[in-house]
Amino acid sequence: MRKAYGYILVILLIFLSVSCSREGDEEKDLLDTIKDKGEITIAMEGTWAPWTFHDEDDVLTGYDTEVGKLIAEGLGVEPVFVEGEWDGLLAGIDAGRYDIMINGVDVTLERAEKYDFSIPYAYNRTAVIVRGDDDRITCMEDLLGMHTANTISSTYAELAESYGAEVTGVDDLNQTFELLKSGRIDATLNAEVTYYDYMKAHPESGFRIAVLADDPTEVAIPMRKGSETETLRTAINGILEDISASGKLSALSLEFFGTDISQGE
Repeated sequence: MRKAYGYILVILLIFLSVSCSREGDEEKDLLDTIKDKGEITIAMEGTWAPWTFHDEDDVLTGYDTEVGKLIAEGLGVEPVFVEGEWDGLLAGIDAGRYDIMINGVDVTLERAEKYDFSIPYAYNRTAVIVRGDDDRITCMEDLLGMHTANTISSTYAELAESYGAEVTGVDDLNQTFELLKSGRIDATLNAEVTYYDYMKAHPESGFRIAVLADDPTEVAIPMRKGSETETLRTAINGILEDISASGKLSALSLEFFGTDISQGE
C-alpha cells in the first residue's frame, strides 16, 4: 500500500512540475522574450524600393527599415533585419523565426484572420502598370485574361487573380519590370509610390499607370495571432502613434516617397 501511495505521490509531483512550467511559459509573452534577448527580429524583402532596399553602399534602408529601427528604439532593443522572399516571410512569422514583418503589408480580411496587425503606419494606392504603347487596359475588369507578374501570395497577385488575370510568380520587383519590358507579361500591379520611385531611376523604361485604385489600402505590421503577442502589439501601436504625432513618420515618407503616405486622409 505504501508503495502505491509512493507512486501516486511521484505522479502528482511530476504533474505539478509540468503545470507550473507551462504556466511560467504562458506568462512569458513575446514582448518579455524580446526584451530578455535585447533584440527584435524583423522580416523584410530588402529588394522593394523605396520601402526596403540596399543603397549604393549596400546598406539596408528604406521607409520600412527606418520604421523598424524606430520601433526597436521605442522598445529599448536592437533591430535584427532578416531578408527573404515575400512568400517565406509570413511563413517565418508562423514558424516563430521572426517576431514581426515590416514590408508594406496590406491589411486584408484573410490576413487579419490569421495574424494580429498593428495600427496602420502607411496608406497605399494600387496601380496597374503597363508599357507606354499598350492601351488595352483602362479599368480593373480589363485584366481578365491578361498576364501579370507579382510575388506569389502578395496582395497585388491576389487582386490581379480576382479580376481574372493569370499571374506569374517572381522573386522581386526588378524581375517583374524585366518581364514587363520584354513583353512576356501585359501588366503588373504594385504600389503607386513604388512605380514613381522606379520611374525616377529608370525614366527610359516608358512604363505608365493604366489604372489607379480609388481607395488606399492600410499598411500595417503583422505578427503571430494570440495572447502572447498582445503586449507587443500594444507597445508597437503606442510607438507608431508617438512617431506619427511627432512628425517622424511624415518626414520618413517625404524622404523616401516624396509624398506623405503616413496619413489616411
